[in-house]
Amino acid sequence: MITNTTLGTDVAHAAALLRAGELVAVPTETVYGLAGHGLREDSLRRIFAVKGRPLTNPLILHFASVAQLAAYVRMDAVPAAAHQLLDAFSPGPLTLLLPREPAVVPDLVTAGLPDVAVRIPAHALIQELLQQLDFPLAAPSANPFGYISPTRPAHVLGQLGGRIPYVLDGGPCQAGIESTVVGFGPEGEPVVYRAGVISLEMLQAVVPAARLRSAPEKARPAASPGLLPYHYSPHTPLQLFGPGQATLPPFDAATTGALTLREPLPGLPADRQVVLSPGRGDLTEAAHELYAALHHLDSLGLGQLLAERLPDTRLGLALNERLEKAAART
Repeated sequence: MITNTTLGTDVAHAAALLRAGELVAVPTETVYGLAGHGLREDSLRRIFAVKGRPLTNPLILHFASVAQLAAYVRMDAVPAAAHQLLDAFSPGPLTLLLPREPAVVPDLVTAGLPDVAVRIPAHALIQELLQQLDFPLAAPSANPFGYISPTRPAHVLGQLGGRIPYVLDGGPCQAGIESTVVGFGPEGEPVVYRAGVISLEMLQAVVPAARLRSAPEKARPAASPGLLPYHYSPHTPLQLFGPGQATLPPFDAATTGALTLREPLPGLPADRQVVLSPGRGDLTEAAHELYAALHHLDSLGLGQLLAERLPDTRLGLALNERLEKAAART
């Protein structure tokens, strides 16, 4: 039973723990991940147990380079568009669903499905760590299942302290929301399963046929991480409004906090509000601040949170998806 979680920048120590089957929280450019040996059943089961994550929710395998995928993916069945996207966006916040080598990739990683989610992260510390290992890392977000993703080491310690031995400290995550998850349709066209840092427009600039999932595809069982109806949720009930304040619902100023894009809400104290990009409304800045803002507001012990919907374009699509899933539990 782990009783003390330490924080540091010792990559060799993190690697030794992972080789021994332990779990380590690791930084990526998107959010902190709860990393374990991606091929060991005991490590994989520990990830699910520590997070309280259902075994039916697939994991992402993280690699140091595209070249390493060949041992885990049936490369002869990989669509041409996947190679184009890997060339354009890896290392980076891109996750692809590719046909797995079933004799190598455990069923626990994919929930028994034929495709495995793979990613080559760009963060310097996890890259250094992966290069010291001869196996991929399974690494969902380092938080209890369904709660707000962590983008700071303090978020991890506050949620998983005492349950894992080590947090590899890479400072605040640059992007601030999860990777874009892309699968492939019947003609090999890229299909966005989870909106993320890389927008649909960015994908289409490389492969014009890229599209969002259709309604029938959304109705199927989860084929990738991040597809359950609620996620990223604070404990405090969350209600969405807007964009803009014209549709602001009634609220009790004594017990309410707010998350907005450009301007604070009138009638609420400043210390119970977070403005993601004051005056500018910059969505990249908003993404960087989103989860940290939700963690802060959730820590205030309020009765209700209001969150403003963001412009529903490009990165705003991914941010609104996070806010909608955060509110769905309420």
